[in-house]
Amino acid sequence: MPQTALTLDMILVFSVIVAVIFLFIVEWVRVDVVAILAMIALPALGLIDGRTAFAGFGSTAVVSIIAVIILGRGLDRTGVIAMGVRPLLRLAGCSRWRIVALLSLTIAVVSSFMQNIGAAALFLPALRRISRESGLPLSQLLMPVGSAAILGGTITLVGSSPLIMLNDLLAPYDLPPFDLFSVTPVGLALVGAGILFFIFLGPSLLPGEQQTAVACEISNDPSLYYKQLGELYELILPPGNLAPVNVYELCDNYFVHTVALASLDGRIKLIPPDRDYAIEPGSVIAVYGPKLKVEEAARKHGFRVSDQLKVFAHDLDSEITGIAEAVVPPHSVFVGKTLQEIRFRHNYLVAPLALYREDRDYYTQLGAQKLKVGDAILMHGAWRNFIRFRQTRDLIFSQSMDREVLYPQKAGMAIACFALSTALVIFTNLSLPVCLMAGAVGMVLTGVLSIDEAYQGVDWRTVFLLAGLIPLGLATQKTGAAAWAAGHLMAWLDQPPTLMVLLILAVLSTVFTLVVSNVGAVVLLVPLVVNLAGDLGVDPRLAALVVGLAASNSFILPTHQVNALYMGPGGYHSLDFIKAGAPLSIIFLLVLTTMVYFFY
Repeated sequence: MPQTALTLDMILVFSVIVAVIFLFIVEWVRVDVVAILAMIALPALGLIDGRTAFAGFGSTAVVSIIAVIILGRGLDRTGVIAMGVRPLLRLAGCSRWRIVALLSLTIAVVSSFMQNIGAAALFLPALRRISRESGLPLSQLLMPVGSAAILGGTITLVGSSPLIMLNDLLAPYDLPPFDLFSVTPVGLALVGAGILFFIFLGPSLLPGEQQTAVACEISNDPSLYYKQLGELYELILPPGNLAPVNVYELCDNYFVHTVALASLDGRIKLIPPDRDYAIEPGSVIAVYGPKLKVEEAARKHGFRVSDQLKVFAHDLDSEITGIAEAVVPPHSVFVGKTLQEIRFRHNYLVAPLALYREDRDYYTQLGAQKLKVGDAILMHGAWRNFIRFRQTRDLIFSQSMDREVLYPQKAGMAIACFALSTALVIFTNLSLPVCLMAGAVGMVLTGVLSIDEAYQGVDWRTVFLLAGLIPLGLATQKTGAAAWAAGHLMAWLDQPPTLMVLLILAVLSTVFTLVVSNVGAVVLLVPLVVNLAGDLGVDPRLAALVVGLAASNSFILPTHQVNALYMGPGGYHSLDFIKAGAPLSIIFLLVLTTMVYFFY
């Protein structure tokens, strides 16, 4: 194959690429600023025109990322993601390796049928919550899960853009197309190798303190210091019972504190009920209390006891409600007043559980206690109701209250908007960003998010990083620099063994993916390797397959969309990607070439 001559434009493009990689590594300026500088330098050097330089902002990838982030923000704000995370966290327990393995496997499966950037964006809010609840640093979770999202794109032929395009690129050569699951054995091997890599080497390669199961045992739950508070139970007072019982009677006589009340069918709910409220037959209540005291009250008044929440399972989810401790400051309007005078439950919609004063805990007769400066009140309520105290400063919380308030009443709307986007992707011919943006706009129109909250949820650092690097890939293709580099490298090969040829093709695709794009690498390399495969004694389909799969080997630099998305939230630097991504990329290349050589 004739080789093109090296031109000045090619030299300039290679110079820009080297400068970008150098600035990524030394981090004299932030990576998104580096991308903006590249976006300015390319038209200034005459390599692309001004319109092309800013084409990245209108690219499918960037618009899709913005839309998916907004969708994920809406699902997170309504508690939908929290409900999905809870079973995963229970299954994983407190073990770091189980958390990493389970989350990585889950996102890999999702990514096998969904664009990996979409899966990564939807998982980001869930990962933040898992990090907070498990005690594991977010930096120890995001890179393993993000890598699994990328690797999951190799499980099926629709898991990533390069593989989606592969059959179209082979069609002009009359080569048999690949089936949907033709790549599955290789993809599963790559996912397994990636998960094992981060399980065993992740703690030493990733930033953040190394955590073990002990992290899950550390809690800022103030109820741990109130030994007689007990646990949360659900009690049913059957219809036809003899007589009602008041909320304050359970508290004062049995140490049992009612935090929620509902009719038996669950349609009418009070969270919490007033102190003087009568619990009528046919009602369900949620209470905190010692087990023996709860059982005593149940025997006396005819309650049926359950230690599993059913009627209140959603209403009292820990993402919506919880226990907080607050101290009465000198300037508080509560000083000298009783909780009964304040009508604490009625006016503030929180239920007092205990009072701590002068090294003593009080669990009964709480309504009659006059509050003093320095008293600590343990209370249960919705997180959004606690925030009201922060505004008036009448109570000062002894724990961090930097918790996002969820709005579960909008969960149905959020799910409907996400379902709309998914249905448009599957059942229409509309482009991906149009389908995703339809759901994102739906989040705003239905009141799940305000337009300002949607804007605030977007990580603009990621947007500018990707939008700035896309023109660099376009310039590499337009000037012929990519084709020149690939052609000369292939010309240097002199009938090496088949396994070595596959390895070299995988390395070549990896390098092009890092500096051009995964799609650009496949578009440039597949025609070249198909033409050269015969001369090198390699099956052209296998050569093209290696190129398509190796386009997912994007772990060394934050140039892949998933890496760019997780870089900011994880607090990663470019050197962190090099430190963990370099060995992972080597493992990827070895597993890929070995599996393709022996399996196919």
